[in-house]
Amino acid sequence: MKIVPVAVLALAPLVACAKDPGRDQPRAQASAPVAAAAAVSGQAYAIAPGDSKVEFTGAKVTATHDGAFQRFSGTVVVPDGHVERGSVTVDIDMDSLSIAPAKLLGHLKSKDLFDVATYPKATFVSTAIAPKGPGAYDVTGNLKLHGAEKSITFPATVVLAGDVVTASAEFSINRKDFGIVYPGMPDDLIKDNVLIRLTIKAPAKS
Repeated sequence: MKIVPVAVLALAPLVACAKDPGRDQPRAQASAPVAAAAAVSGQAYAIAPGDSKVEFTGAKVTATHDGAFQRFSGTVVVPDGHVERGSVTVDIDMDSLSIAPAKLLGHLKSKDLFDVATYPKATFVSTAIAPKGPGAYDVTGNLKLHGAEKSITFPATVVLAGDVVTASAEFSINRKDFGIVYPGMPDDLIKDNVLIRLTIKAPAKS
């Protein structure tokens, strides 16, 4: 008869209670940043808080936590109605992070994790937008986070209707690719994958 140690049995419910938040979503593999694309001319659309959201979900062994950024800005440029020839840029104020509880908020902003005092801004600049089907695209660009810059590609749905661009994307990144390596408590380790959720409703700039 095989005897399972009591400690293993005690930990089993904890291990099972918080799944990897990015497990069932596309993973944006990080690689060396690529050269910026040439500037695009066309109609510009403004990304701002309100109808647009920049959210994420992180997890440790025992729990998951949903967070969001309250201050960000960006621009989508679409030449002659052709999304695939366009570009997108986003700047995120890392200190505008919102998450509960307050203790977790303070820890995420600390040097252990985002270190917002040293790295106050995250940026994304697209380098290619490849059509995959009606309204479906693979967006590639350079993400600069926590002082590290990597090229990532993620799937997105983008629709241009009248004077508004709407877009949505859900994918995961590995935090360690961007130098965020704090492991968490020995008995409550932080998972590497972080789920990113983007909801964009960008009106045309006049």
